[in-house]
Amino acid sequence: MRFFEFQREARGETVRLLLAFGVTVLLLLVAVNAALALAWGLTWGFWMPGDLSFPRHFFEVNTAVTLLFVLGGWWVETSRLSEGGGVRLAEQLGARLAQPSGQLDEQRFCNIVDEMAIASNVRRPQPMVLARDQGINAFAAGWDEDDSVVAVTQGALEHLTREELQGLVAHEFSHIGEGDTRLNMRLVGMVFGLEMLFRMGQSLFEPDTRDRRMAAALIGLAVMAAGWLGWVAGHALQAAVSRQRELLADARAVQWTRSRDGLGGVLRKILTQQNAGVETRAVGSVVQHMLLVGNESGKVAGWFDSHPPLNERIRRIYGRNPGPLPLQRGVEHEAPPAAAAPNTDTPGWTLV
Repeated sequence: MRFFEFQREARGETVRLLLAFGVTVLLLLVAVNAALALAWGLTWGFWMPGDLSFPRHFFEVNTAVTLLFVLGGWWVETSRLSEGGGVRLAEQLGARLAQPSGQLDEQRFCNIVDEMAIASNVRRPQPMVLARDQGINAFAAGWDEDDSVVAVTQGALEHLTREELQGLVAHEFSHIGEGDTRLNMRLVGMVFGLEMLFRMGQSLFEPDTRDRRMAAALIGLAVMAAGWLGWVAGHALQAAVSRQRELLADARAVQWTRSRDGLGGVLRKILTQQNAGVETRAVGSVVQHMLLVGNESGKVAGWFDSHPPLNERIRRIYGRNPGPLPLQRGVEHEAPPAAAAPNTDTPGWTLV
Protein backbone atom coordinates (compact mmCIF):
# COMPACT_ATOMS: atom_id res chain seq x y z
CA MET A 1 0.00 0.00 0.00
CA ARG A 2 2.15 2.85 -1.23
CA PHE A 3 -0.34 5.47 -0.06
CA PHE A 4 1.18 5.10 3.44
CA GLU A 5 4.46 6.32 1.96
CA PHE A 6 2.71 9.31 0.44
CA GLN A 7 1.07 10.13 3.75
CA ARG A 8 4.47 10.21 5.47
CA GLU A 9 5.89 12.40 2.73
CA ALA A 10 2.97 14.84 2.93
CA ARG A 11 3.24 15.14 6.71
CA GLY A 12 7.01 15.63 6.55
CA GLU A 13 6.69 18.27 3.86
CA THR A 14 4.04 20.07 5.92
CA VAL A 15 6.41 20.27 8.91
CA ARG A 16 9.15 21.72 6.71
CA LEU A 17 6.80 24.29 5.24
CA LEU A 18 5.57 25.35 8.69
CA LEU A 19 9.17 25.84 9.79
CA ALA A 20 9.72 27.92 6.66
CA PHE A 21 6.67 29.98 7.68
CA GLY A 22 8.33 30.75 11.03
CA VAL A 23 11.59 31.67 9.27
CA THR A 24 9.59 34.00 7.00
CA VAL A 25 8.25 35.90 10.01
CA LEU A 26 11.78 36.25 11.42
CA LEU A 27 13.09 37.49 8.07
CA LEU A 28 10.18 39.93 7.94
CA LEU A 29 11.26 41.39 11.30
CA VAL A 30 14.80 41.83 9.95
CA ALA A 31 13.49 43.41 6.74
CA VAL A 32 11.23 45.86 8.58
CA ASN A 33 14.03 46.95 10.91
CA ALA A 34 16.44 47.34 7.99
CA ALA A 35 13.89 49.30 5.95
CA LEU A 36 13.04 51.60 8.85
CA ALA A 37 16.72 52.12 9.63
CA LEU A 38 17.30 53.15 6.00
CA ALA A 39 14.26 55.42 6.05
CA TRP A 40 15.45 57.01 9.30
CA GLY A 41 18.86 57.62 7.80
CA LEU A 42 17.45 59.18 4.62
CA THR A 43 15.05 61.46 6.46
CA TRP A 44 17.22 62.45 9.40
CA GLY A 45 20.27 60.43 10.46
CA PHE A 46 22.47 60.87 7.37
CA TRP A 47 22.10 64.64 7.48
CA MET A 48 23.05 65.15 11.12
CA PRO A 49 26.66 65.84 12.07
CA GLY A 50 28.56 63.01 13.74
CA ASP A 51 28.03 59.28 13.62
CA LEU A 52 24.69 57.85 12.60
CA SER A 53 22.57 57.18 15.70
CA PHE A 54 19.06 55.90 16.23
CA PRO A 55 16.46 56.85 18.84
CA ARG A 56 16.49 54.91 22.07
CA HIS A 57 14.93 51.42 21.75
CA PHE A 58 14.48 52.03 18.00
CA PHE A 59 14.79 48.40 16.94
CA GLU A 60 12.95 47.03 19.98
CA VAL A 61 9.94 49.24 19.28
CA ASN A 62 9.96 48.38 15.58
CA THR A 63 10.01 44.67 16.39
CA ALA A 64 7.24 44.99 18.97
CA VAL A 65 4.96 47.00 16.65
CA THR A 66 5.55 44.57 13.77
CA LEU A 67 4.70 41.58 15.94
CA LEU A 68 1.66 43.42 17.27
CA PHE A 69 0.28 43.83 13.77
CA VAL A 70 1.21 40.34 12.54
CA LEU A 71 0.10 38.40 15.64
CA GLY A 72 -2.84 40.72 16.30
CA GLY A 73 -4.09 40.28 12.75
CA TRP A 74 -3.61 36.53 13.08
CA TRP A 75 -5.70 36.47 16.26
CA VAL A 76 -8.47 38.69 14.84
CA GLU A 77 -8.88 36.75 11.59
CA THR A 78 -8.62 33.34 13.24
CA SER A 79 -11.25 34.32 15.80
CA ARG A 80 -13.55 35.58 13.04
CA LEU A 81 -13.26 32.35 11.03
CA SER A 82 -13.80 30.12 14.06
CA GLU A 83 -16.66 32.14 15.53
CA GLY A 84 -19.87 30.12 15.54
CA GLY A 85 -18.19 26.85 14.52
CA GLY A 86 -18.26 24.95 11.26
CA VAL A 87 -22.03 25.14 10.78
CA ARG A 88 -22.07 28.93 10.76
CA LEU A 89 -19.15 29.14 8.37
CA ALA A 90 -20.81 26.62 6.05
CA GLU A 91 -24.06 28.60 6.16
CA GLN A 92 -22.15 31.74 5.19
CA LEU A 93 -20.98 29.85 2.12
CA GLY A 94 -24.58 28.95 1.22
CA ALA A 95 -24.89 25.46 2.71
CA ARG A 96 -27.91 24.11 4.58
CA LEU A 97 -28.43 21.07 6.77
CA ALA A 98 -28.98 17.82 4.88
CA GLN A 99 -32.59 16.60 4.76
CA PRO A 100 -32.45 12.78 4.72
CA SER A 101 -36.17 12.36 5.39
CA GLY A 102 -37.26 14.01 2.15
CA GLN A 103 -34.40 13.43 -0.30
CA LEU A 104 -33.07 9.98 -1.26
CA ASP A 105 -29.72 11.40 -2.41
CA GLU A 106 -29.31 13.23 0.86
CA GLN A 107 -30.28 10.10 2.78
CA ARG A 108 -27.53 8.22 0.96
CA PHE A 109 -25.09 11.03 1.81
CA CYS A 110 -25.98 10.95 5.52
CA ASN A 111 -25.62 7.15 5.59
CA ILE A 112 -22.14 7.44 4.07
CA VAL A 113 -21.16 10.06 6.66
CA ASP A 114 -22.23 7.64 9.42
CA GLU A 115 -20.27 4.78 7.83
CA MET A 116 -17.14 6.86 7.35
CA ALA A 117 -17.26 8.08 10.95
CA ILE A 118 -16.99 4.44 12.03
CA ALA A 119 -14.31 3.54 9.47
CA SER A 120 -12.09 6.56 10.27
CA ASN A 121 -12.72 6.69 14.02
CA VAL A 122 -13.56 10.40 13.65
CA ARG A 123 -16.51 11.95 15.43
CA ARG A 124 -19.49 12.30 13.07
CA PRO A 125 -19.62 15.77 11.50
CA GLN A 126 -22.82 17.55 10.58
CA PRO A 127 -23.78 16.72 6.95
CA MET A 128 -24.70 19.79 4.89
CA VAL A 129 -25.59 20.47 1.27
CA LEU A 130 -24.82 23.31 -1.14
CA ALA A 131 -28.15 22.95 -2.91
CA ARG A 132 -27.61 25.59 -5.61
CA ASP A 133 -24.24 24.41 -6.88
CA GLN A 134 -24.27 21.98 -9.82
CA GLY A 135 -20.51 21.58 -9.87
CA ILE A 136 -19.04 18.54 -8.12
CA ASN A 137 -17.30 19.78 -5.00
CA ALA A 138 -17.24 19.51 -1.22
CA PHE A 139 -15.59 20.99 1.83
CA ALA A 140 -15.02 20.35 5.52
CA ALA A 141 -15.16 23.12 8.12
CA GLY A 142 -14.87 23.48 11.86
CA TRP A 143 -12.27 24.29 14.48
CA ASP A 144 -12.22 20.69 15.77
CA GLU A 145 -14.21 17.46 15.60
CA ASP A 146 -16.84 18.78 18.02
CA ASP A 147 -18.13 21.47 15.65
CA SER A 148 -17.13 20.04 12.27
CA VAL A 149 -19.28 19.79 9.15
CA VAL A 150 -18.96 18.06 5.79
CA ALA A 151 -20.80 19.80 2.97
CA VAL A 152 -21.28 18.52 -0.58
CA THR A 153 -22.74 20.22 -3.61
CA GLN A 154 -25.98 19.27 -5.32
CA GLY A 155 -23.92 18.30 -8.35
CA ALA A 156 -22.02 15.75 -6.26
CA LEU A 157 -25.27 14.21 -5.01
CA GLU A 158 -26.70 13.95 -8.52
CA HIS A 159 -23.67 12.76 -10.52
CA LEU A 160 -21.66 10.54 -8.16
CA THR A 161 -22.17 6.85 -7.52
CA ARG A 162 -22.26 5.59 -3.95
CA GLU A 163 -18.62 4.47 -4.20
CA GLU A 164 -17.55 7.87 -5.52
CA LEU A 165 -19.51 9.79 -2.90
CA GLN A 166 -17.87 7.59 -0.29
CA GLY A 167 -14.44 8.54 -1.63
CA LEU A 168 -15.36 12.22 -1.59
CA VAL A 169 -16.61 12.05 2.02
CA ALA A 170 -13.50 10.09 3.06
CA HIS A 171 -11.32 12.87 1.65
CA GLU A 172 -13.15 15.45 3.78
CA PHE A 173 -12.97 13.22 6.85
CA SER A 174 -9.21 13.21 6.49
CA HIS A 175 -9.15 17.01 6.71
CA ILE A 176 -11.12 16.80 9.95
CA GLY A 177 -9.16 13.94 11.48
CA GLU A 178 -5.77 15.42 10.57
CA GLY A 179 -6.72 18.86 11.93
CA ASP A 180 -6.36 20.51 8.52
CA THR A 181 -9.34 22.85 9.00
CA ARG A 182 -7.79 24.27 12.19
CA LEU A 183 -4.30 24.45 10.65
CA ASN A 184 -5.53 26.27 7.57
CA MET A 185 -7.51 28.80 9.59
CA ARG A 186 -4.38 29.60 11.58
CA LEU A 187 -2.34 30.02 8.40
CA VAL A 188 -5.04 32.24 6.88
CA GLY A 189 -4.91 34.35 10.05
CA MET A 190 -1.13 34.67 9.85
CA VAL A 191 -1.28 35.77 6.20
CA PHE A 192 -3.94 38.32 7.19
CA GLY A 193 -1.56 39.64 9.86
CA LEU A 194 1.18 40.05 7.25
CA GLU A 195 -1.30 41.95 5.09
CA MET A 196 -2.13 44.25 8.02
CA LEU A 197 1.53 45.26 8.18
CA PHE A 198 1.34 46.26 4.53
CA ARG A 199 -1.84 48.26 5.24
CA MET A 200 -0.10 50.11 8.06
CA GLY A 201 2.68 51.19 5.71
CA GLN A 202 0.08 52.16 3.12
CA SER A 203 -1.68 54.47 5.61
CA LEU A 204 1.64 56.14 6.47
CA PHE A 205 2.44 56.62 2.79
CA GLU A 206 -0.85 58.34 1.95
CA PRO A 207 -0.72 62.15 1.63
CA ASP A 208 -2.18 64.40 4.31
CA THR A 209 -5.32 66.55 3.98
CA ARG A 210 -3.39 69.08 1.89
CA ASP A 211 -2.15 66.38 -0.46
CA ARG A 212 1.38 66.58 0.94
CA ARG A 213 3.56 63.62 1.77
CA MET A 214 5.54 64.18 4.93
CA ALA A 215 8.72 62.45 6.09
CA ALA A 216 6.58 59.59 7.40
CA ALA A 217 5.78 58.69 3.78
CA LEU A 218 9.27 57.30 3.29
CA ILE A 219 8.88 55.18 6.42
CA GLY A 220 5.48 54.04 5.15
CA LEU A 221 6.98 53.08 1.80
CA ALA A 222 9.64 51.01 3.55
CA VAL A 223 7.04 49.22 5.68
CA MET A 224 4.87 48.63 2.60
CA ALA A 225 7.77 47.02 0.74
CA ALA A 226 8.68 44.73 3.64
CA GLY A 227 5.03 43.91 4.35
CA TRP A 228 4.28 43.09 0.71
CA LEU A 229 7.26 40.74 0.44
CA GLY A 230 6.20 39.06 3.69
CA TRP A 231 2.61 38.71 2.47
CA VAL A 232 3.71 37.16 -0.83
CA ALA A 233 6.01 34.68 0.92
CA GLY A 234 3.39 33.85 3.55
CA HIS A 235 0.62 33.38 0.98
CA ALA A 236 2.84 31.13 -1.14
CA LEU A 237 3.77 29.01 1.89
CA GLN A 238 0.13 28.77 2.96
CA ALA A 239 -0.81 27.51 -0.50
CA ALA A 240 2.08 25.02 -0.43
CA VAL A 241 0.93 23.64 2.93
CA SER A 242 -2.62 23.35 1.60
CA ARG A 243 -1.43 21.39 -1.45
CA GLN A 244 0.37 18.91 0.78
CA ARG A 245 -2.72 18.45 2.95
CA GLU A 246 -4.79 17.78 -0.17
CA LEU A 247 -2.39 15.04 -1.25
CA LEU A 248 -2.51 13.59 2.26
CA ALA A 249 -6.33 13.63 2.23
CA ASP A 250 -6.35 11.88 -1.16
CA ALA A 251 -4.13 9.13 0.22
CA ARG A 252 -6.26 8.74 3.35
CA ALA A 253 -9.42 8.49 1.25
CA VAL A 254 -7.95 5.62 -0.77
CA GLN A 255 -6.79 3.94 2.45
CA TRP A 256 -10.16 4.16 4.21
CA THR A 257 -12.33 3.16 1.25
CA ARG A 258 -9.89 0.58 -0.20
CA SER A 259 -10.88 1.84 -3.61
CA ARG A 260 -9.07 4.12 -6.00
CA ASP A 261 -12.18 4.31 -8.19
CA GLY A 262 -14.03 6.14 -5.41
CA LEU A 263 -12.09 9.38 -5.14
CA GLY A 264 -10.49 8.76 -8.54
CA GLY A 265 -13.92 8.70 -10.17
CA VAL A 266 -14.85 11.95 -8.42
CA LEU A 267 -11.76 13.75 -9.73
CA ARG A 268 -12.26 12.36 -13.24
CA LYS A 269 -15.88 13.58 -13.29
CA ILE A 270 -14.77 17.00 -12.08
CA LEU A 271 -12.32 16.99 -15.00
CA THR A 272 -15.27 16.29 -17.30
CA GLN A 273 -17.18 19.24 -15.88
CA GLN A 274 -14.16 21.52 -16.22
CA ASN A 275 -13.70 20.51 -19.86
CA ALA A 276 -17.41 21.16 -20.46
CA GLY A 277 -17.21 24.60 -18.81
CA VAL A 278 -19.71 23.83 -16.05
CA GLU A 279 -19.88 26.86 -13.78
CA THR A 280 -19.47 26.44 -10.05
CA ARG A 281 -20.23 28.94 -7.33
CA ALA A 282 -17.07 30.90 -6.64
CA VAL A 283 -15.99 31.40 -3.05
CA GLY A 284 -13.49 33.84 -1.62
CA SER A 285 -9.79 33.12 -1.74
CA VAL A 286 -9.78 32.91 2.07
CA VAL A 287 -11.68 29.61 2.02
CA GLN A 288 -10.34 28.12 -1.22
CA HIS A 289 -8.26 25.65 0.78
CA MET A 290 -11.46 24.13 2.23
CA LEU A 291 -12.76 22.86 -1.11
CA LEU A 292 -12.12 19.46 -2.67
CA VAL A 293 -11.12 21.27 -5.86
CA GLY A 294 -10.40 25.00 -5.97
CA ASN A 295 -12.46 27.15 -8.29
CA GLU A 296 -10.67 30.47 -8.04
CA SER A 297 -9.86 32.07 -11.39
CA GLY A 298 -7.34 34.64 -12.51
CA LYS A 299 -3.56 34.93 -12.50
CA VAL A 300 -3.31 34.84 -8.73
CA ALA A 301 -4.89 31.38 -8.72
CA GLY A 302 -2.00 30.10 -10.82
CA TRP A 303 0.65 31.62 -8.57
CA PHE A 304 -0.92 30.69 -5.23
CA ASP A 305 -3.05 27.65 -6.04
CA SER A 306 -4.16 25.91 -2.85
CA HIS A 307 -4.68 22.57 -4.69
CA PRO A 308 -2.35 20.38 -6.76
CA PRO A 309 -3.23 20.15 -10.48
CA LEU A 310 -6.20 17.85 -11.02
CA ASN A 311 -4.34 15.65 -13.51
CA GLU A 312 -1.50 15.17 -11.02
CA ARG A 313 -3.91 14.01 -8.33
CA ILE A 314 -5.50 11.54 -10.75
CA ARG A 315 -2.10 10.16 -11.79
CA ARG A 316 -1.13 9.64 -8.15
CA ILE A 317 -4.23 7.53 -7.61
CA TYR A 318 -4.11 5.41 -10.80
CA GLY A 319 -0.41 5.51 -11.69
CA ARG A 320 -1.44 7.06 -15.00
CA ASN A 321 -4.12 9.43 -16.25
CA PRO A 322 -7.15 7.49 -17.57
CA GLY A 323 -8.86 10.73 -18.63
CA PRO A 324 -12.29 12.21 -17.88
CA LEU A 325 -15.24 10.04 -16.81
CA PRO A 326 -18.82 10.58 -18.01
CA LEU A 327 -21.14 12.03 -15.39
CA GLN A 328 -23.75 9.27 -15.59
CA ARG A 329 -23.90 7.13 -12.48
CA GLY A 330 -24.12 3.84 -14.38
CA VAL A 331 -20.86 4.27 -16.33
CA GLU A 332 -18.15 1.84 -15.26
CA HIS A 333 -14.70 3.07 -14.38
CA GLU A 334 -11.95 2.31 -16.85
CA ALA A 335 -9.51 -0.11 -15.29
CA PRO A 336 -5.84 0.30 -16.20
CA PRO A 337 -4.61 -2.41 -18.59
CA ALA A 338 -3.11 -5.40 -16.79
CA ALA A 339 0.03 -5.42 -18.92
CA ALA A 340 0.57 -1.67 -18.83
CA ALA A 341 4.02 -0.58 -17.72
CA PRO A 342 4.08 1.47 -14.55
CA ASN A 343 4.40 5.23 -14.84
CA THR A 344 7.81 6.12 -13.40
CA ASP A 345 7.29 9.87 -13.68
CA THR A 346 4.47 10.08 -11.15
CA PRO A 347 4.18 7.19 -8.70
CA GLY A 348 0.74 5.90 -7.97
CA TRP A 349 -0.91 4.16 -5.05
CA THR A 350 -0.98 0.39 -5.40
CA LEU A 351 -3.73 -1.43 -3.57
CA VAL A 352 -2.94 -4.93 -2.38
